[in-house]
Amino acid sequence: MPEKKFTLAEAGPRIKQFLDMTFRLAGFDLQYSITEGETPHPDFENPDLLIRFNGPDVDLLLGNKAELLLALEQLTMEALGMPADEHSRLCFDANDYRVLRIEELRMSALAAAERVKKSRMPFHFSPMNSRERRIIHLTLRGESEVRSESVGMGPLRQVVVVTSDTKVLPEPIRPPRPRPEDDAPRRPFGRGPRGDRGPRGDRDRRPRR
Repeated sequence: MPEKKFTLAEAGPRIKQFLDMTFRLAGFDLQYSITEGETPHPDFENPDLLIRFNGPDVDLLLGNKAELLLALEQLTMEALGMPADEHSRLCFDANDYRVLRIEELRMSALAAAERVKKSRMPFHFSPMNSRERRIIHLTLRGESEVRSESVGMGPLRQVVVVTSDTKVLPEPIRPPRPRPEDDAPRRPFGRGPRGDRGPRGDRDRRPRR
């Protein structure tokens, strides 16, 4: 049975209702258009509906690697009740960010493949969403010496590029946790990181080594 397409006539009013409410509550000054059947980069994405944004606050959508744009896209999908495996059928874009990001990922995938061919060592990409992981996989699908796999769970899900003969995939790399120093609470007992006094005001009298 063919998949049901998301049409402008059916989904357009629901998208408009959700976006208008969100922008009104958030105070965003944004405009948008919804088009059907556009495929700016058909080798990688073929969405049913493309929503393009413009306006004075468009830079807010694109800050920090388009974090707000992608979050807004995700929330709209949830509002429409779209299953996770259908998320690629709706695409949000602003200032051609999506096309530029696809090209960036494509070039990064090719560079990673060359690095793995030379070093024979795995290459991990930073955690990314399923749509961006798919672009990496599609870019490298024709490679014979290397292959790409997704490893990790949830927000740590990431792509690793390995040689084609790799039997056991490497574990995902966890991003380093922040290490606050000045704001870290002092230890209640014993010696703190700066020789803090204990609960009775006595310094640690252990002999130095």
